[in-house]
Amino acid sequence: MFAIIKAFIAGFVSTLTFHQGLVWVFARYDIAAFTPWHMAPVPPVGMPAVLSLALWGGLWGIALWFLIRRALAAGYYVGAIILGAIGPSVVALSLVAWLKGQPLADNLDMHVIGVALALNGAWGLGVAVFMRIMHPPR
Repeated sequence: MFAIIKAFIAGFVSTLTFHQGLVWVFARYDIAAFTPWHMAPVPPVGMPAVLSLALWGGLWGIALWFLIRRALAAGYYVGAIILGAIGPSVVALSLVAWLKGQPLADNLDMHVIGVALALNGAWGLGVAVFMRIMHPPR
């Protein structure tokens, strides 16, 4: 049970550090037009966008932890990067876009896909790092 809580915390904190840190780098060098640590309220509750994203990051962190927890050595980190990049990116670019009424064709741009994979891969690495700190292997 405590590992699940730690995985949520790892996903939450990784969103605020690794993911949003890379968003800052991308914005700084004009790679992507995002605002890091965006505080605009989002529906339906009106919480800041970055906190909403971090809450989702925490839930994804639990899912990622179940997939990588038994991986060994470098496979642990590589698996976290690959699975972290693919899972949330596919969902964000397809299901979330569809739910928001956005055309899926907008998300088929290779630049958009590359940025999503990089951001979510960085997030996955962050989850792996924070989980190693909070929940080291026995």
